[in-house]
Amino acid sequence: MASQEHWDKRYSEEEFAYGITPNSFFADQIQQFAKGKILLPAEGQGRNAVFAARLGWDVSAFDYSPVAKERALKLAESENVSISYHVIDFRELDLPAEEYDVVALIFNHMPADLRRVVHKKIVDSLKPGGRLLLEAFHKNQLGRTSGGPKSLELLYSEAELNEDFSGMEIISLEETIAVLDEGPYHQGEAILIRLLARKPESMANQ
Repeated sequence: MASQEHWDKRYSEEEFAYGITPNSFFADQIQQFAKGKILLPAEGQGRNAVFAARLGWDVSAFDYSPVAKERALKLAESENVSISYHVIDFRELDLPAEEYDVVALIFNHMPADLRRVVHKKIVDSLKPGGRLLLEAFHKNQLGRTSGGPKSLELLYSEAELNEDFSGMEIISLEETIAVLDEGPYHQGEAILIRLLARKPESMANQ
């Protein structure tokens, strides 16, 4: 997992690292849901948060780069919307229980031991009936130049996500090929994994 300094440097570049338009999977999905409270972890420069806020969502976001927060808040201001944005390290993540209607994990890559812990906290933070969206690079992306981590451990598989979210109702989980056009760092044909899941009404936080 890249350091805070790595992300600060990337997010300090003049051009937005992943553009200012929302991730297409994220945008398509949230327009189908009733508006409520949404959490965007590792949100970077705010492209998805600002889009959700423009639709009327109550948006909370975080990243562990203070530069990302600064750029995201400026983007929100330029679009005349308000978002709540904090600087948080995944390793110190503390989320309120049953708080969010939707959590969207868009290109959140982390080592397996941390990933499992974070994913449990994410599930616990969803309200009963809440939705989880995830798009990330599949393990089969390794070696491609269109984006994503260069370590197999940081890429995802269907089996890993099925295990992490075993208590959730999996609506769809698939490997897909898409042509990315998201700023300078996501360009070209990529192998992605997409998950849509729902927290059962009866699922109790442990």
